Order: sequence, then C-alpha cells, then structure tokens
Amino acid sequence: MKQESLDRPPVAIFTQSSTLGQMEKVGAAWPEAHKDAELMAKLGAAQADVFGFECVRAPFCLTAESERLGATVQVDKKDASPMIKTHPCHFDPMMGEYDDPSSLMSPEEFIAGGRPGEAIKAMELLAKSHGENYAVVAGNTGPFTLTGNLVNTENMIFGMMMAPEEVDKWVDAVNPYVTAYTNALMDAGADVVQCSEPSGSTDMLAPDMFEAAAGRHVRVSLKPRADKYTVLHICGDTFPILDQMIGTGVTGISIEEKVEPEKAAGAVGGKTVLVGNVGSVRPLFQGTPEEVDAAAKRSAAAGFNVISSGCGIAVATPDANMEALVKAIKSLA
Repeated sequence: MKQESLDRPPVAIFTQSSTLGQMEKVGAAWPEAHKDAELMAKLGAAQADVFGFECVRAPFCLTAESERLGATVQVDKKDASPMIKTHPCHFDPMMGEYDDPSSLMSPEEFIAGGRPGEAIKAMELLAKSHGENYAVVAGNTGPFTLTGNLVNTENMIFGMMMAPEEVDKWVDAVNPYVTAYTNALMDAGADVVQCSEPSGSTDMLAPDMFEAAAGRHVRVSLKPRADKYTVLHICGDTFPILDQMIGTGVTGISIEEKVEPEKAAGAVGGKTVLVGNVGSVRPLFQGTPEEVDAAAKRSAAAGFNVISSGCGIAVATPDANMEALVKAIKSLA
C-alpha cells in the first residue's frame, strides 16, 4: 500500500472473498456469517488460513448498510449473496415526489448496531487474531451506490437528469454514514477499507458524471489516515474514469479485467496503488488453474501492486482456482 519496492506483489482478495470451499473447511458459512461477528471473522480469515492469501477480509456483501437504514434484504442462502428486496425511501423524479433523508437514523446510531455493528466487531477479532501477520481489510459500500439502494438506483439515475438537486441532497445526506462506517472500521482494527461503488461504473454513468455523482463524496468518506489505507473499487470498464478515481485521493484503486492490465498500468503510472485484476468470472470461477496462473502473472508483469480478483469472488469458485492464484504469485519471488 506504500508502493515500496518488493520482491513480488502480495496476492490478496480485497473484494468479497468467501467461497463454499472455505465455508466447509473452517465451519463458518453464509447466511449466519453475514450476521454474527465471530463467524464473520472466522470466514473472513479463511482466505489466508485455507489458501494462503496475504490478507483477511470481511464482510461479504453490499447490503448490510442498506438493511440497517431500512431496506428489506433477503439474507438466507449459503450459496448466494444477500439481495435487496425493497427500497425504504420514496424518490420519484417522474412525479416530483421525494422523501426527506433527515428521517434516517443518525450516523452514530447506524454504526452501533445491525450488520454494520457486527462487521465492526469482526474487525476487532481479525485484528487480534491475524493483524500481526496479515493486512486486515474491511469492505463497505460507496455513497452513490448506498443511496441508490435506499431510493432505487434507476430512479436516482433519472433524477440526475430531471432533478439533480434532489440527487445531490440525498447523496450529501448519505455520505456521513459511509464516512462514519469507514472510520469505525479503521478504529476497530482495519488496515485497509475497500469501498465498492458499482453504481459509479461507466455502465451506469457517463464518465463526465462521475465526479459530481460519486467522486466528490468518496473524497470525504474514504479519506486515508495515518497508517490506514483506502481502496476504491468500481466494476466494468473503468479506463475512462481512472484519472477521476485517482483524483478522489484514495490510497489505491481496484479494477476489473475489462481494462487490460498493461493499459491500466500505463495510464496509472504509479500515481496510485493498483489492485486487481484477475477476472472473477473467467478465469477464477469458470476457467482452469492454468488460465488463472496466466492471468495472475499477466497482472503482476503489468505492474499491479496487489494481485487480487477483478471483482467479488463467486461463492462457487473452485478451490483449485483459488489455490492457483496464490501459487502463481508466490512462485514469482
């Protein structure tokens, strides 16, 4: 994270890291591990304990904050991530009807309970059990994405064209929750907070909309601290917004394989830490160990600082492919 000269890059899953194989081996599984700090910590440490990755990481989804703030979330499957079923707040640019975000609980109350509270406790447990030898990574949800989870992302995208002042009002109101959560995770023992902002993708927003929608907020809520680091993860083809992602001031950026590693490294050129970008679907989920080996070594040769999956690990990713990712990078030393 300090961009120091190393014999090889570390290999560490900064995004969603758990798989069915890990659940079976350590005796901690979804859905219970989404809700209980001790099980969450045990499963979060499994990438290191089972496969030899060089960090520990929790929690495992992007719905905990939304649930805490009133969304209905389905959290009941071992082999599938939680899903948001209902949005708690009304935001209708077609009708000009908008709830007031001041009705939400305070940021202080938000981090004191629910699944965010369990994740904060899990950081304390992971720092105690693994912090001496491993980077402790926490995951949270970006302000633009979290706002969309509360009010319906599609409606918010329409709102950016029809009522941008209402979108700004909502994201401005939600960002203090992300900021409080980031700092609480750090205070609890996280060395790195990796914030996922998938709704800031070029699949959702034109590149020239990124700064107003997401970038200016992330600059506040994901600000690094002394010996505490932050990573911004965005899905899809991030090449058009790489400079804007760097401009948020985070320690590093996490990107998918949709940007060729050589192209990404050439554009970034040491301006930030690059995390990624071995394909989480192919090769990690659907490919062979040989394909994983080649992709991992390609990202390393291109100059990525941390070799990781390009996006969250699919829960059914084979053990052999997880092992191949670790072996490929450790063989470079």
